[in-house]
Amino acid sequence: MRVLKLTLVLACLLAVITAVLPTHADPRDLGRETLALNDGWAAEGAGTTGGAAATADQVYVVTNRQELVAALNNGVYPPPSNPSDVPKIIYVSGVIDANVDDNNQPLVCEDYYRDGYTLDAFLATYDPAVWGRTPPSGPLEDARLVSRNAQQARVRIRVGSNTTIVGMDKDATIRGAWLDLRGTTSVNRTNIIIRNLNFEDTYDCFPAWSPTDGALGSWNALYDSISLRNTDHVWIDHNRFEDVTTADHLLPHYLGVLYQVHDGLVDITNASDFVTVSWNRLLNHDKVMLIGSSDGAIADRGKLRVTLHHNLFASTGQRTPRVRFGQVHVYNNVYKIGGHVPHVYNWGVGIESAIYAENNLFTVANGVTPDMFMARFNGTAVHETGTLWSPPLPPPYQPVDARAAYNAVNDPDLAGDVGWTPTLFIEVEPTQQMARPVLRNAGPFDW
Repeated sequence: MRVLKLTLVLACLLAVITAVLPTHADPRDLGRETLALNDGWAAEGAGTTGGAAATADQVYVVTNRQELVAALNNGVYPPPSNPSDVPKIIYVSGVIDANVDDNNQPLVCEDYYRDGYTLDAFLATYDPAVWGRTPPSGPLEDARLVSRNAQQARVRIRVGSNTTIVGMDKDATIRGAWLDLRGTTSVNRTNIIIRNLNFEDTYDCFPAWSPTDGALGSWNALYDSISLRNTDHVWIDHNRFEDVTTADHLLPHYLGVLYQVHDGLVDITNASDFVTVSWNRLLNHDKVMLIGSSDGAIADRGKLRVTLHHNLFASTGQRTPRVRFGQVHVYNNVYKIGGHVPHVYNWGVGIESAIYAENNLFTVANGVTPDMFMARFNGTAVHETGTLWSPPLPPPYQPVDARAAYNAVNDPDLAGDVGWTPTLFIEVEPTQQMARPVLRNAGPFDW
């Protein structure tokens, strides 16, 4: 009896202690978090709050494609043509695959074939040795487009305004999907947060064959993991983007070139504005981030204001980022050049672009030199300072003027005055301190 009484007393004491101690170990509720004041361009004006104001009936936990699509549309499936703009929080649990039917059964490329399309027939018909170097046309090309639309109906997932989508833990994954954040020229989508997710293998089963694109032609895929069109105030934070089972080095070559089934990871175009992309891991991918879609898109003037900070770009080919028109602040990012994906360039200086790059860290392999960190695409200027670089590890890292290195081997020169200075940022940290925090903390939270 005495032992029982002592046990009860100890249990009561433990309960009291537990009640008064702070619960620091409790995970944060990412669904209710909003972008911090001054944290990049997405903090402009009223800032970016996503679905933080959601009422209880607009908070969802989703485990498959159908549940995700329904949650974006007030619980309705099949969805209407436009996603809901009502404030909502969507927690992703487990792995959501977009290439599935309505019973969540997996679909492969052959399941999307329509109107007699097969890949073998397409290759045989449009082989340049048979067809020549003119663009495909006729019944098989029409069948490819119909088949493509069948896949697009599954993988394209439209996201409305005032939405937060977050992973419930570090393993939450969206696979094969295209999150399409898209307004119109008259009404933008706005106020969207996407965090703590793994985006894997967004792939196009039916890339277009472009026989005159390059010396040998090329395959051009359609889908991005996340794309913004006519959308403003977006925060993309602590995610991982990677090609895994469809990585380029695993893909075949058809018609003499790589059968490229990927487009971008995060593309920001069509007069989108006020975007912060922070603490992400962007891995094993060629064309990573396009900001501005074409030299003729003059509606982009005065828009495409984007901040990139504390991201890890590892084994990427190009577009980290490529910019047209926009004022883009690129700071405290880490670039690891090497791996399976051949390096092309990092910062693409496009028409009327104004990249302000400071305190970025480069680790270089495969003979890449600092003059190759940037490439000119009808742009005239880039501000670049505080860059450190190193050949393959280990350090020490060395300071380098990458713009001067570019100008030394290219003509015409790139000027250093881009006409603006960033004001929306929390802190630009010393470059030499970036390797450890970015390598450790970029990507989904390690809880």
